[in-house]
Amino acid sequence: MGKARRKEKDSATGTAVGVGCSISGTGSPGANDEGKLYLESALLERHLRETDLKRLVKMPVGLEENEWMASQTIALFEHVNLIYGTISEFCTSTTCPDMTGPGMRTYLWFDEKGKKVKVAAPQYVDYVMTFIQKTINDETVFPTKSANVFPSSFKPIVKKICRLMFHVIAHVYHSHFREVVLLSLHAHLNCVFAHFTIFNETFQLVEDKETEILQDLSLAMKLTTNSDPMDDDPMSDSNKENIITKQSSSQVPFTTENDPHVTTSSDCKSSSPSSSSSENTLAMKQTALVSNTSSES
Repeated sequence: MGKARRKEKDSATGTAVGVGCSISGTGSPGANDEGKLYLESALLERHLRETDLKRLVKMPVGLEENEWMASQTIALFEHVNLIYGTISEFCTSTTCPDMTGPGMRTYLWFDEKGKKVKVAAPQYVDYVMTFIQKTINDETVFPTKSANVFPSSFKPIVKKICRLMFHVIAHVYHSHFREVVLLSLHAHLNCVFAHFTIFNETFQLVEDKETEILQDLSLAMKLTTNSDPMDDDPMSDSNKENIITKQSSSQVPFTTENDPHVTTSSDCKSSSPSSSSSENTLAMKQTALVSNTSSES
């Protein structure tokens, strides 16, 4: 993680409390405030389809929920950390004096005294990454040995981590998406956002009031998790039944009788394959009969 995070740290880094808070306020102007470049259809591509992401998030049978949430959280953190690291040189105290997101959203940090403070975006992200890395390395919170168990407060801790990661994702989309596109990393960023969104909605981790600022992106990417991931699998049992049903219904003849959109005329001739074939066969027989008659003559 060392290379991904910015190395500029002040003395407050080690004492900051790992809790973020979002408020509505006047943030620093971003390139996406007016046009929202990330909503352009040409830039909505991602490396994995929604179906694949649903399969990626769906918890395997027999696995403990905390164990699965832990693995998903760590994977997302590594990707978010990596993406921010690629554009960190563009995120400075000068370019991003406030930690902002879409919709004039400003994120504040709680200091060691529990007081809300406004910090520059790179400092805020450094606090977030430091807190998350320290937490997932804590054996009492994210156990890696079979003898250790997850704490009763594990899910609330995961919720906090996901909320803070979302702040970073929102800031990247809001203030640095143009740089992401120039680096040809937008498909990867979109994939991480889609993964985060489906994971979040599956386990109900981050409140809607936090994620609503990127709801337009979620809708543009058509991220839906109401159906089971297997519903999109054409070879699943349910879809096999649907295919059989559709094939059976397609065999019912269609009639245009009483259909106001179909115009009939006495001048129109049937062009169905069966009638055309019968007419052709009759014509061939007539021709053959005429030929035989001529020969006999």
